[in-house]
Amino acid sequence: MAEMAREAAALWGLGDVPIKLAARRENVVFRVEAPDGPRALRFHRKGYRSTKELQSELDWMAMLDSRDLPVPRPVRSVAGRFIEEMEGQQVDLLTWEGGAPLGKAGELNGIGDRAAFCHFLGAQMAQLHDLSDAWEVPEGFTRPSWDRAGLLGDMPLWGRFWEHPDLTGAERTFLLKVRDAADAALGAREAEADYGLIHADLLSENMLWDGARLTFIDFDDGGFGFREFELATFLLRYRSVSDYDALRWALCEGYGARRDVDTQMLDLMILLRALTYVGWIKDRLDEEGAGARSSRAIRTALEVARDWMEE
Repeated sequence: MAEMAREAAALWGLGDVPIKLAARRENVVFRVEAPDGPRALRFHRKGYRSTKELQSELDWMAMLDSRDLPVPRPVRSVAGRFIEEMEGQQVDLLTWEGGAPLGKAGELNGIGDRAAFCHFLGAQMAQLHDLSDAWEVPEGFTRPSWDRAGLLGDMPLWGRFWEHPDLTGAERTFLLKVRDAADAALGAREAEADYGLIHADLLSENMLWDGARLTFIDFDDGGFGFREFELATFLLRYRSVSDYDALRWALCEGYGARRDVDTQMLDLMILLRALTYVGWIKDRLDEEGAGARSSRAIRTALEVARDWMEE
């Protein structure tokens, strides 16, 4: 694929610069050493997003960058486009951002005061939502919807979690009961809920920290959703750490200084976020390490579901 990366880089006028594979996950990413600074050349997973969806993602990111929210800036090709296609492969180019990922679940690498950081993070999440609400989206803007149907409908965005093959019969029955209860709870609240564009995947791995600047990366799953879902995505990964209550309070305080937080909605969104991971891993069970990830996703979903049903 190295040769294909070089051909793709040439579409941005970067045909004779150092190029190195940086990541091979959902997307394949190369680091391109452009004369004016490094770039991230992304080959998108085939079939995951339409070209219109990717164009919308990049338009959104360009807007956020122009309003000084730290995100990678899309770079136009020689032809003036944010996204190009070659051999049926969608490819784009972004600025390579400084800083390091904050670590895996429960970690906040490089952070001394974890609660103070979460307060800062909450404020930046609110800024993302403020800017997105004030933006007039371009005609044809298309992104997935993390709405009631996308979370609990017959065809959720990340799959029918209740059909995971590793669930026991009793667990499947329980999750179907939870699904019905959650759908009723969301149905009672959705009319008054804060709904709009969200990143939808603000895990610690998708944030870069350089000691002062926090950069949001990987907008692959960004779309329309409930704003508490944004906070829930981060919080779910910390629910087992000793300082969870302090981190949750600080995140909500930071966010709440600019926008309202419905704590009951947040609890519901933490549940729904946990359920989505069971659906997500269901279609990736043949990947390396999927067995452990699947067991963890099921265990977490069942724990969160039992707590939520009891409350």
